[in-house]
Amino acid sequence: MKFSEIIRKEANQIWEANFQHPFIQELRDGTLPLEKFKYYVMQDSYYLSHFAKVQALAAAKATDPKLTEQMAVHAQNTAKAEGSLHESFIKELGITEEHKKQFQPAPCAYAYTSHLYRAAFEGHVGDIIAALLPCYWIYYEIGHLLKGATPGVSIYQQWIDAYHSEWFEMLVKEQINNIDNIAARDTEEGRERMKKHFIISSEYEYEFWQMAYSLEKWPASNQILNV
Repeated sequence: MKFSEIIRKEANQIWEANFQHPFIQELRDGTLPLEKFKYYVMQDSYYLSHFAKVQALAAAKATDPKLTEQMAVHAQNTAKAEGSLHESFIKELGITEEHKKQFQPAPCAYAYTSHLYRAAFEGHVGDIIAALLPCYWIYYEIGHLLKGATPGVSIYQQWIDAYHSEWFEMLVKEQINNIDNIAARDTEEGRERMKKHFIISSEYEYEFWQMAYSLEKWPASNQILNV
């Protein structure tokens, strides 16, 4: 089995929980409260701003010039394409500049991005891609699971359509290929470390849906973005 197949199989229970989360199920059906989607969009914009920086760190750490170029393009795509999608959502959802100024990352969003930075600063390029890959891959699988869904809410339809596009599929397959190539050359210790990064990120993907669904607050200050 390829390394990507091994780690995907090991994470299967976590991924199935992602697919069955009420946030995804209600988004598909069009019954997800817009308040929760607003919260998700704001937190995801924060997350993606750091995701792009971690992709750029992968480009800097790569020793293969082709991989450096590829990861730099991925960072640019995240900043441009995902940013454009979220800007459209922000406008449709009526999120103002004042809302943006008041924004605070939720505990899950802060912890997940911190995990990505840890993988980037402590590991090699394979560690970074392993930590990033669940975000790519889970969204791709969700996009295909929801393909053909008609939520009846324009913004939810746009979200679904974005993640089963051929463009997004190409990005996901590039990263799966990258992790397989790196794992084939790495040590057993290195492969085990990459697997752990992958599993932790898979758990955080689930927690991200839960964060949005519960409008997660910091427990002591009880603060939450009011949008």
